Amino acid sequence: MTADAPGTASGTATQDVPPAAGDLRDAPEIPPDLRAAAERAPDHWLGMVDPAWSGDGPPPSWAVRGEWRTDAAGEIVEWRENEEYRPSPEARGWPPPTDEVDEAVQLAVTGYGPAEEVTRRLAEAEVAVPVDAEGRPLLAATPDGIPVIPVHTSAAQVDALGRLAYEAVPVTLLLDVLEPEQRLLLNPSGAASLLLETDALRRAVAGEQPAA
Repeated sequence: MTADAPGTASGTATQDVPPAAGDLRDAPEIPPDLRAAAERAPDHWLGMVDPAWSGDGPPPSWAVRGEWRTDAAGEIVEWRENEEYRPSPEARGWPPPTDEVDEAVQLAVTGYGPAEEVTRRLAEAEVAVPVDAEGRPLLAATPDGIPVIPVHTSAAQVDALGRLAYEAVPVTLLLDVLEPEQRLLLNPSGAASLLLETDALRRAVAGEQPAA
């Protein structure tokens, strides 16, 4: 799982060169606290955990970006990537969430939070919906043909609509006008967007607990 080194050029030919032991050219910057820990742990592999992970006990493998290896003197000499790593919103460089629903969406699509939290927060929210000249929600479609109604969860998300008309409505009222085959598309222009099954949202509105 060691990261590949960039190709090197000789004349006009380019050849991929595998990294030698101790090659740190493709490694991320070493945090000061990890460098200090390395000095106390010679001949060890030290994991670099995504800062978004805050659970109890050892982090799951998908929250570990990679591992550093120390030599007998406690100096970091090697880095290897973790192929199971899931970058968090912060690690992906996404902007901070615009609201509580957007926060839940960002965590859900990156695997750092449950999708049930999105429906729970959305069930109590008011959202902005683009409308036609008669005030009806505009219907759109995903690239694979699923009919959707775009919804925006904050003023910052609404800015993406430009000069399109919209109305702010409670989600509970929006559900009353949805057809069975239609779904909600949350924040289609945001850092993270989510296609939402309305059955789960209806259960959240009714106060039902999500299935395990």
